[in-house]
Amino acid sequence: MIQEQSFTYRPIGLLRSPYSRRIEAPHQGTVIAGTETGDFATATLELRDWLEEKAIQDLGGFQRLWLIFAFHRSEGWKSNVKPPRGGPKRGVLATRSPHRPNSIGLSAVELVRVEGKTLHLRGVDLLDGTPILDIKPYVPYADAFPDSKAGWIDEMDAKVGRYFAPGPRKPR
Repeated sequence: MIQEQSFTYRPIGLLRSPYSRRIEAPHQGTVIAGTETGDFATATLELRDWLEEKAIQDLGGFQRLWLIFAFHRSEGWKSNVKPPRGGPKRGVLATRSPHRPNSIGLSAVELVRVEGKTLHLRGVDLLDGTPILDIKPYVPYADAFPDSKAGWIDEMDAKVGRYFAPGPRKPR
């Protein structure tokens, strides 16, 4: 019998981005059509005081990073969710919804430069104040699978276009 465990994580840093509300942020950092500026958002990741600067030693040579973060504004979750691109409700674990059983997210961002314990980033889709749990370098030969199938998303791409994503929504 496998015993259920719970985990506690301490954020290694805090992301500072131009997005203060969910309706302002793109659904994916690389899909910027319809955003206010029409350009990739820039942000900074400020590492916590307890994390030594040598923990990010050699990071400067990487063009992209994976940010593992907490959806700190998530308000619970449901088994089925409606994707922003349309179509029927889908199983939450077959989507990138921020409302998940464990509110953990993953985002690939561009590393512009490292300045002390501050990382300057581009192409973010995260809200200001997002707690970052971990960073991993993006390694193209291990992380990119361009010919992979994407289930219902491939079907949606065929209907509305591969890079279609709704722009920021109007406040309710």
